Amino acid sequence: MTSRVLLVSPAMSASLRQARFDDGGSLDDSGAARARAAAGSLPAAVRVLASPSVRCRETAAALGLDGVPVPELAGLDVGRWRGRSLEEVGAVEPEAVGRWLTDPACAPHGGESVEDLCERVTRWLADAQGVEGRTLAVVEPEVVRAAVVAALGLPTPVFWRLDVTPLAVTELSGRGGRWNLRLGRPPVAPEVH
Repeated sequence: MTSRVLLVSPAMSASLRQARFDDGGSLDDSGAARARAAAGSLPAAVRVLASPSVRCRETAAALGLDGVPVPELAGLDVGRWRGRSLEEVGAVEPEAVGRWLTDPACAPHGGESVEDLCERVTRWLADAQGVEGRTLAVVEPEVVRAAVVAALGLPTPVFWRLDVTPLAVTELSGRGGRWNLRLGRPPVAPEVH
């Protein structure tokens, strides 16, 4: 049995545009328009899921999907840094930010570590491999990163080397405890001007 997982990152929001840790805000107008323009462009799936964040649920809805929020697919819990930019946090807590960016087991913000996120997503992927057919999930960029790290058995520090653009699609196919990563799928829709 082959399982397929398509991970779609959320459309643009003010938080993403300002490089802020998710603050629970909505998509911005251009992000919502771009997601609506992509409605119908994704293949059918046996199940459609979403990170519980507002921007992921709104992206799913704009894509015409009825995504079921799944707690295991939540973005990284950054504790007291939520809603702040990395630059703002770095100005106040430079040593903490430095440790966080170099040690995947570190969580100076009081939330969860990158290592914890990767372990959570690894467990979810193991369960997803038991689902025949395609799973489509609109998830936070850090969940996409964690899934790629898990699927390819990469060292956790690689997490920071993976860039995920808005509305990008990452495709994994798995069988027998092994995942493959399909590269080269374009973002869901072209830019809306």
